[in-house]
Amino acid sequence: QVPLVESGGGLVQAGGSLRLSCAASGRTFSSYAMGWFRQAPGKEREFVAAISWNGGTTYYADFVKGRFTISRDNAKNTVYLQMNSLKSEDTAVYYCAQGTVVSGSPRLYDVWGQGTQVTVSS
Repeated sequence: QVPLVESGGGLVQAGGSLRLSCAASGRTFSSYAMGWFRQAPGKEREFVAAISWNGGTTYYADFVKGRFTISRDNAKNTVYLQMNSLKSEDTAVYYCAQGTVVSGSPRLYDVWGQGTQVTVSS
């Protein structure tokens, strides 16, 4: 059983929206912070957003503030990333990750999904 499975990626025009989902299994989902990261071709993986175990704390990279929203549904063991006003530079593989604290550092997340491709056409 794969612990984290992302879905919802695809091709969208600039200015459009997508909602990514990440379904978790294997550990008590509500005990962990969740994060979204992305990696574009030729670039390092970068932090996008994170949310605390109960959703009470969220943290965003500056470049997505006001455009992306992270949320979670602990009853469904799922974390979401609503992405609005997408830009071509948002094109990347998006990964969800699970960790013990809300952080922008990938080193603090110990379980990772396999990623979902988001492509924004200009």
